[in-house]
Order: sequence, then structure tokens, then C-alpha cells
Amino acid sequence: MRALADEATLMLADLVARRRQIIAMIVAERQRLARASAQRLRKSIERLLAALQKELSDLDLAIGDAVKDSPLWHEHEQLLSSIPGIGPATARTLITELPELGQLDRHRIAALVGLAPWTRQSGQWRGKAMIGGGRASVRAALYMAALVASRFNPTLKLLYQRLLDTGKAKKLALIAVARKLLTIANAIVRSKTPWQNT
Repeated sequence: MRALADEATLMLADLVARRRQIIAMIVAERQRLARASAQRLRKSIERLLAALQKELSDLDLAIGDAVKDSPLWHEHEQLLSSIPGIGPATARTLITELPELGQLDRHRIAALVGLAPWTRQSGQWRGKAMIGGGRASVRAALYMAALVASRFNPTLKLLYQRLLDTGKAKKLALIAVARKLLTIANAIVRSKTPWQNT
């Protein structure tokens, strides 16, 4: 159970959701541009891409203003952005779509996002462990952050490399990094202490 969001929280969540939709449209138009051969069609796609980029910039400004207007959101954004691998977009996704961050233990927060592995089983048969359910948009944002963190966050880079060295698939290792990133973000918001390299 979570408390009903106030008007400002709902507005910020709508802005973040709209940003995600605009990015999906930009990706689709770029793919169309790569396949388009007629010059007229290419110009049409380029005009639409320019308009979408402008809309994305405007949304980023509106989201940034909303976060700065709230002392709590601003503090959480600063704490989350201190973690190498988490940028403003991921921090804002966590703020709006995971208000429970910092209030649950690491197992519950991972299950809430859908990053906790679960095994399909029936009687003696046991299937592979997999992730799923939960908040897909948060999981997607954390996966993208894990791609960056696996290269630039010293702690998570070591974890990623150790998993690869033991024979884990790259995607599985990235999911583990995303879960660890969520655990770190949860602890940082709870303790209100920014990331510190160890």
C-alpha cells in the first residue's frame, strides 16, 4: 500500500511519463530515417525529429523546474545523482515512480521493481531463475543506468567483471548490476549520505 500522490507528484509523474513517450517516438523516427530512401520522406522525418527534440528539451526543463521547486525531490536528486551511473533522467524516474525508495529493505525494493530473481518450479522440476513483474519503467531506467555503471562506477565495474569472469552472460551480469545499483540508491536515500568512492 502506498499513499495517494498529491497534485505536484502526479504532475511530475505525468511529465516523466511523457518524456519516456517522446523518447520512444524519437527512436522510432530514427529507425524510419535509417530505412528511408526517398529524399522527400527523409526531410519529413527530419522535421518531425527536430520537433520531437524541441519537445524533449522543453520537457526536461519543466521536469528540472518541478524537482528544484520541491526541497525533498531536489535532495533526492542530488543524492541519487552522486552515484556514478545514475544521471538526472534515471534519478527523476526513481523519484517519481518509486516513492518507496529508502523506506523498504533491499529485498522488498528489488521485488517491487521486478529485479528480484524468482525460479519457476513445480514439484521436483526447477526452471531457470528470471526477473519480471514490478515497475517496468523503473527496471528499464535502472538497466540503462547499469550499462553506464558497469563501465564508470568502480564498485559496480568490479562486480560486472567478476560475474563475467565466472561465466555469467552479459545480460545477466547487467541485471545483477542494476539490482546492486537499486540497493545502493535505496541505502543512500535512507541514510541521506551521498556516494563515496571506497
